Amino acid sequence: MLVDQSSLDDAGVYRLDRHTALVQTVDFFTPVVDDPFDYGRVAATNSLSDVYAMGGTPRTALAIMGFPEHLGSEVLGEILRGGQSVMQAAGVAIIGGHTVKDPELKFGYSVTGMVDPRRMLTNAAARPGDQLILTKPLGTGILATALKHEKLAPALVRRLTKQMTTLNRAASEVAVRAGARAATDVTGFGLLGHAAQMADASGVTIVFHPRSDWFLPRTLELALDGEIAGGLKKNQEFYSPRIAIEGIPPAMTLALFDPQTSGGLLIAAPEKKARVLLAGLRRRRIWAKVLGRVTRRRDHDVVCEAA
Repeated sequence: MLVDQSSLDDAGVYRLDRHTALVQTVDFFTPVVDDPFDYGRVAATNSLSDVYAMGGTPRTALAIMGFPEHLGSEVLGEILRGGQSVMQAAGVAIIGGHTVKDPELKFGYSVTGMVDPRRMLTNAAARPGDQLILTKPLGTGILATALKHEKLAPALVRRLTKQMTTLNRAASEVAVRAGARAATDVTGFGLLGHAAQMADASGVTIVFHPRSDWFLPRTLELALDGEIAGGLKKNQEFYSPRIAIEGIPPAMTLALFDPQTSGGLLIAAPEKKARVLLAGLRRRRIWAKVLGRVTRRRDHDVVCEAA
C-alpha cells in the first residue's frame, strides 16, 4: 500500500510491481444541475478526478446509484447515458455497477486507474518554495445553490455545467510531465479545506493571496446574498482553527470555503518546474492561476493574506 487513508489523499494506491500501481477511488452525490443527462456527466467527471489528482490514468469504473422509483426509467436512462458519454471520452470501460431504491437520488462511480509510482502525485509531497497552481476557477457550490433557487442566468448555467464536465485529464498529464511534486483536486472541502489537508500531510504551511479573478462570475456577489450550501458552513467550522485569514473581504472568505463539484487540481511544484507547468497548461488552453506558495511550517496549515 503506497497511499492509504492516513494522509486523507484523493485515492488509495496499491503497488503491483516496480513500475505499476493501482489507483482506487469512489465518489457519488445528489444532483447539482437540473438536466439528468448533465447530472450524469458531472458525476462521472467528478468521479474520475481523484485518479487524475494522483497523476494516474483511469481504466475501469463501476456505477453506483440510489434511485427514487417515481422519477421513472427515462430519467434513470438519461443519467446513465450522460455518465457513459464522459467515461467513453476518457477511455474508461464501465464494467458493471449497482442500483438500489432510495428516496433521494444519488449517482457516481467507483473508479480504478493505473499510475507509475515513480511519477505519482500525492498531497503529502509539497515542499517549502513550491508554487501553488489551480486549474479551474472556484465557485461551483455557490452557483449550484443559486441555480436551485432559480437565480442563475442560462448563460451562467451553461458555464457552470461546462466547467463541471471538463476532465482534469489534460491538467494532470501536464503536471506529471512538468515534474510537479504534489496535487489534490479541489472538491467537497473547498480550496481552504483541501489546502489544509495538503499542508498537514506535507508538514508545511500554504500561503495564499486571494484575488477576485480566482472565482467564476457572480460567485462573490451571490455569496454576499447568502447563496451558500450547508457544506460551506461545515467546512468553515471545521477548518477555521487551522487557517489564518488576514484582510480578506467576508464574501471572498466564504467563497474560499465553498465546496466544489468537479473542481480543478491544486498543484505544488518547484518554481522552475512551475513555469514549465504554467506554459504547458496555457498551451492546452487550460485556465490556470498561481495562488501562492509553500513555506516552512508555521502555526497554521494555511495563511490567507491580502494580495
